Order: sequence, then C-alpha cells, then structure tokens
Amino acid sequence: MNAPLSPSPDLAVPAEFLACLERQRAAFLKAPEPSHAERLADLKALARLVKENRDAIVAAINADYGNRSEFETLFGEVYLVLDGIHDAEKRLKSWMRPRKRSVDRLTFPGARNRLVPQPLGVVGVIVPWNYPLVLSFSPLVSIFSAGNRAMVKMAENSRRLGELLIETTPKYFPPEKLAFFDGGSGRGPAFSSLPFDHLIFTGSGSTGRVVMANAARNLTPVTLELGGKSPAIVAPDFPIGTAAERILWAKTFNAGQTCITVDHLYLPRGTEEAFVRECRRLFAKRYPDINGPDFTSIIDQRSYDRLKAALEDAGAKGATLVNLAEGQTPDAARRKFAPHVVLHVTPDMEVMRREIFGPILPVLLYDDRQEVVDAINAGDRPLALYPFTNDKATRDFYISRTRSGGVSVNEPMLHIAQHDLPFGGVGASGMGHYHAREGFDTFSKLRPVFQEGKMSAVQLFFQPPYSALARRIVNLMMWMKS
Repeated sequence: MNAPLSPSPDLAVPAEFLACLERQRAAFLKAPEPSHAERLADLKALARLVKENRDAIVAAINADYGNRSEFETLFGEVYLVLDGIHDAEKRLKSWMRPRKRSVDRLTFPGARNRLVPQPLGVVGVIVPWNYPLVLSFSPLVSIFSAGNRAMVKMAENSRRLGELLIETTPKYFPPEKLAFFDGGSGRGPAFSSLPFDHLIFTGSGSTGRVVMANAARNLTPVTLELGGKSPAIVAPDFPIGTAAERILWAKTFNAGQTCITVDHLYLPRGTEEAFVRECRRLFAKRYPDINGPDFTSIIDQRSYDRLKAALEDAGAKGATLVNLAEGQTPDAARRKFAPHVVLHVTPDMEVMRREIFGPILPVLLYDDRQEVVDAINAGDRPLALYPFTNDKATRDFYISRTRSGGVSVNEPMLHIAQHDLPFGGVGASGMGHYHAREGFDTFSKLRPVFQEGKMSAVQLFFQPPYSALARRIVNLMMWMKS
C-alpha cells in the first residue's frame, strides 16, 4: 500500500476524499483476498445498479448534454457495460487461477514457479464527460474482477449523472467498496494526488500530463487513456460508398465526441467527390432533421465555440467546407452542430493541429501509401488506426509500418466492444490497458512465487569455500547453455 498522503501546501484535499480512502484501505487490509464468489457478487451488483436505474441514467446523461440520443446512450454505454460485466463473469475464474511458469530443471531440479494474481488495494478512477457511464463502469469491471475497491470522480459536465450515482450507489455497495464523487471545479488535482494503489484517467493529453505528475508524488502507477488524432485510410481497392457509410456513422455518433472516432481521413486522389456525394446522401437519409433527438448536442458552449472557430480557421486558410446538413438550420441554442467534410486542408489549420472531438472530418488526398505512413508517423501515435482495405498485404503494411493504441479494419470504433481484446493507447495516446484479461492484470499484482524442491542444488554444491567440483559443475552448466 502507498504511504499516507502529505499534501503540498498549495493543495487542499477535501476531507471526504481522505476519509473514504482511509476507510477503503482499512477494509482492504482486513480482507485483502476476496473470493471468486465475492468478486462475482460485486459484478452482479454493478449490473443490477445499471439495469434497475437504466431510465434514470439515460435521462441524467441526456440532461447533462442538453440532448443526448437515447439510442446512443443505450447502445454505446448501457449495453457495452452490461456486455462487459457478462463477459467478465464467464472468464473470472480462469483469470484468478495461479499461472504456471517454467523452471530451469538443470539448475533447480525440484522447484516450481508460478504467478499469483493478487488485488492491489484501492483504485482511483477519473471519468470524462463524453461517455460517463461506460468510462466509469468499464474500469470498475476490471477493478472488481481483480478484487479491489474503488473511488470514482465524475466529470464536471456530468453533474446530473454524478448526483444520481452518488445517491444510488450506496443501495448496492458499501462506501468502503465503491464511492462516487462529483466533479466540482478544482477537485481533480486533489483527487489525482491521493495515494491510490493505481489510478486510471481518461481524458485529454494535457490533463493527463497533470494527472501523471500529481500521481508521481506518491509513486502511484497510472493507466492513461488520452485519445488523439486517429486516422482512417481508404485503400484504392475498397468501395468508396461502403467507406463513406461506415466513416460517417463513426463521425456522427455522439456528434463526433468520441476519443476513438475517426479524426481525419486519407482518400486516394480522385475519389473525394464520390466520397462527399455519398456523405451528403447518407446524412440526409439518416438525419432528416438535425434538431431531432437522434443527433446529439455538443456538450457545452465552450466546445461548440471551439468547433465553430476551427471551421472558420480552415475556411480562412483556403479549405473547402462541405456542410452535410445543407438546407437545414441547426439550433445553435441547443448546440446542434452541422457535420462538415473539410477538403484542401493544410497542416497549419486548427483542424489538423489538435484533436477535433466533434463532427468535422478533414480529408487528405494521397497518391502512394508510403505518403500516408510518413504523415502518420510524423505526428503523435494515435489511439486508433482505421485501414479500409480487402487486401491483406495493404492491411499488414499499415499495421506493421505504424503504431497506434489499437487497430480496427474496415469498421471504425467497434474494436472497443470486443471484450476479449484489451483497450489502451501508446505514447501520447496513453499507457496501459483495461478490458479483458489484460484489464484484470492491470489492477492486479502478478506476484511471482518461486518454491524450492526438497533438494537444493545451490545448498548442496555452491556453498563457500567453493570447491573444484562446484567450479566444474558451473562450467558444465554454462557449456550446456551455449
């Protein structure tokens, strides 16, 4: 366990944080190895919390957004959480088993090696606003599977959902097992400075750096999920209509406010007009009224203004702005933002300088696939890579020549719904994994255990004063390894 917190003089740590951490730590020390049955009960309680409060959860998220598509909350959050819990329940027993490791029988003839997964203790979770249910409960699935306790800080923009979870959770879990906290202004640095046994943060890279620095005061290990500019690449062999259909779905789901959505797109030169034509047709079919309930609002006025300024910046610098909601009048008061395809982009435009996090899709044209690889590798490593191709060699070319947190071929974003695959970033897009067995391992100490046999070769032959026989045995052992 980490040492007690010694707050810096300029950091006010809320008393409720310290009291909860102390309570959870004491409870962990009293019962540090929850059984399979106890962990299974925790997972089932998580599922009941979601199922029995589903309508209230959907309403709270909708209120926090101003308008959040009910279907997108049900499919992109509620279903994913319940599916993840169901998968963990099936696999939990196998995850918990000690794992055998090989032993050098020449040196240690009767010994055994194994890895024993053990809980870490108390885990902190810092949740963003864009998928507040799935990005709080999915880590909890891994945390509880591994036998830990958790403190969860919600985002400031998730005030209503935070209030609901704070009120509801005690009906399912004691506070020494799970506690939610609101995301009031200025509480984040104090939370990330607590001496957790592990801390998971999902959010922007700039905030992630601050979180990591705060955690470093206590040598708290961190898992960071940071997003980034995830590219899609349409290869010449892939049907442009199918690509448009799938990419537009990703870019408009949650109004593009998804860390793993397609940030920008590489198209073979000469296909851009067909792509734009398909996007126009598809958007008109899918969203005949952008002000309707199916198209999600931008989360707050600051984000809306940022997207508007990014579009204006691109237009002023020579880009062609294609409004996919042409003929409609988005309700600015409800922060309905018309999706745009942006052609003729340049590196100095704001849409290419930072993660977009909204329904704006810059399109870059290429003649040779090496151009694409060079452009991707010149920037930060993205959270996801989306090659669209039916050619195995092209697929493997992009996978082998670039690095990203994950890859989804011919369908963006859905890799996060594969519960037997880990999820996580690399480099500037994050570090560490959760989901699947890797998530269980993240929140466990895989404790190596060596057990000597009845006879010890070291004790028999390798005690000083070292004999000629000992030297001959060592020389023989080295010869056998050469």
